[in-house]
Amino acid sequence: MHQTINAGILGVGMALPDRIVTNADIEKLVETNDEWIVSRTGIRERRVSRPDETVSTLGLTAAQRALEDAGLQPSDIDLVLCCTTYGDYVWPATACLIQDQIGAKRAAAFDLSAACSGFVYGMTTASAMIQAGIMRHVLLVGADTLTKQIDWSDRNTCVLFGDGAGAVVLGPCGPTDGVLASALHADGSGAELIYVPGGGAKAPLTHDAIDAKLQYISMHGAEVFKFAVKIMGEVCLEALAKADLTAADVSLFIPHQANIRIIKAAADRMGLPPEKVVINVQNYGNTSAATIPIALAEAKEAGRINKGDLLVFVGFGAGLTWGANVVRWIID
Repeated sequence: MHQTINAGILGVGMALPDRIVTNADIEKLVETNDEWIVSRTGIRERRVSRPDETVSTLGLTAAQRALEDAGLQPSDIDLVLCCTTYGDYVWPATACLIQDQIGAKRAAAFDLSAACSGFVYGMTTASAMIQAGIMRHVLLVGADTLTKQIDWSDRNTCVLFGDGAGAVVLGPCGPTDGVLASALHADGSGAELIYVPGGGAKAPLTHDAIDAKLQYISMHGAEVFKFAVKIMGEVCLEALAKADLTAADVSLFIPHQANIRIIKAAADRMGLPPEKVVINVQNYGNTSAATIPIALAEAKEAGRINKGDLLVFVGFGAGLTWGANVVRWIID
């Protein structure tokens, strides 16, 4: 009889720029204040990358730490998958740069673009490849440097985003462990609720486009907030139901870190107490596809995760995209 293989997390790593930008720093740039930012977002500070810090450099460090945590060598990796919206180049894939720099010479490599849902989409893609027997070990990186796409004179967006990277190594495990279920969704009719208008084939970065600031993030914050509050809890419950589990089975909830009010709404929807929710948005802001693996790495380091625990990841973002993973932890 064919034995079902699942994909489990074998190691975790993260990387952050050194530079910290506080709300007090932002008060000097736009008309806002710390109390307003904290009350509406929960964010107190964020990390901002230097010009020479990119998705590949941060992703490389996170990847190296995840490999070390997993006790594996670069030669063990079959695929490098990088979830990002703002890679080093328009093309080729940033995953190829990480693959080369880490020395994973026999690994395939490609990028996945699902904005802030990227890590959840990446977990689903990587686990499916392992379950299908296409890959054995996948290095999954979630990394973004969205502060390079911010108009620092736009107070609607400049308070929200930060830079960082997180990574996990996935490998085969037993049928009752690892990634037990996932749910993914998209609604392209909301594509322009949060997007970067310029820089693609539709609006190349001409002098006129740059003068119009089309290279920066454009966001309709109220609409994105309403969408996120509605779907975050729902998609978690959907993924849990696919695994024949309920919110009562959840040991730790690790959501996308975009806004404290959205996180709390999702936790309330599932009836989860604060001690079961990982929140670090106050320290880093929204690092897009990196938020979940960074929060996972910090939770692991803090001893908040034990072997056999049931974790739920959830993300939402531009596209519009959203999704959730249900994961049984296999690391001692």
